[in-house]
Amino acid sequence: MDISELRNGQEKVDIEATIIDVEEPREFNKFGKIIRVANATIEDESGKIKLTLWNQDIQKAEVGAKIKITNGFVNEFKGEKQVTSGKFGKLEFLGVSDASSSVKPSKKEKVAEVEKESEEELDEKIDEDGSEDF
Repeated sequence: MDISELRNGQEKVDIEATIIDVEEPREFNKFGKIIRVANATIEDESGKIKLTLWNQDIQKAEVGAKIKITNGFVNEFKGEKQVTSGKFGKLEFLGVSDASSSVKPSKKEKVAEVEKESEEELDEKIDEDGSEDF
């Protein structure tokens, strides 16, 4: 099944796609339990759609990873179509795609890169001055 074929309310969805973006997770309390949720954007050759990730699946998701959803379903949240494995479906992480080099980095990756650059600049300044007083 292709992403372009997915319709709101559709059940028994089986697709394979590549993660192209992962948003920061959010937490909320439901019946005294902390629940984590995050959105990812996935794509195949036919289009893109949001993927809802829950709890432990969030940490497995990375840009460039190929995923497979079996028995998922499509719903709409805030006017945007989304796919999820839900309670009765299955989400599998199949590894990183060869096409990941053409995928844009996530916000988390961009922040980490800037922090690393800042640390390297600070190390260079300390090396030049011989001290930490600047």
